[in-house]
Amino acid sequence: MKTLQKTLLALAAGSLMTAGAQAAVNYGNMAAQPYIGAKVGQYDLDGAKDKGTSYGVYGGAKFTPNFGVEAEYLTTSDEDLNDVQEYSADTYGLYATADYAFPNTGGLYGKGRLGVAKNEVDVKGKVTGRETSGSETGVAGGLGLGFNVAPNASIEAMYNWYPSIENNVGEDLDASGVTLGAHLKF
Repeated sequence: MKTLQKTLLALAAGSLMTAGAQAAVNYGNMAAQPYIGAKVGQYDLDGAKDKGTSYGVYGGAKFTPNFGVEAEYLTTSDEDLNDVQEYSADTYGLYATADYAFPNTGGLYGKGRLGVAKNEVDVKGKVTGRETSGSETGVAGGLGLGFNVAPNASIEAMYNWYPSIENNVGEDLDASGVTLGAHLKF
């Protein structure tokens, strides 16, 4: 490698490191604020007789006061899809998040997230015991409100939408849910 190329690479790497260090200084000397939490809620599968109880875990990191990433796993209880079948679901998601702190509210914030998720629904016949499953990976997201109950703890209520699942006759079944979560920041 020529000396000029080495010099340019060293200058580029140094510039990127300096920019990263400056960003850390601008956001409270902290490059990321990780958090982990649990949530419970309701899972709504289009056309299902009953809504499922969902519960799961999530975690992420905020890289600025307003932006971060979040990963989530949710599962549901077994519920009636119709009179002869029951269903359960699992969702795995990875999202970019954006928060907006409402001024003069003492910790209230709005939260949006957009990303990709895998939505897997298992269906089992009540009489036959025959099992089928379907899964779809696609765009997912959510909108909600949160409240910082302490500097290191928050609660959030969110409306979430997940990728649609195709049923056995080729129709897309929309999936959504509402959750209430609590998380600790480190």
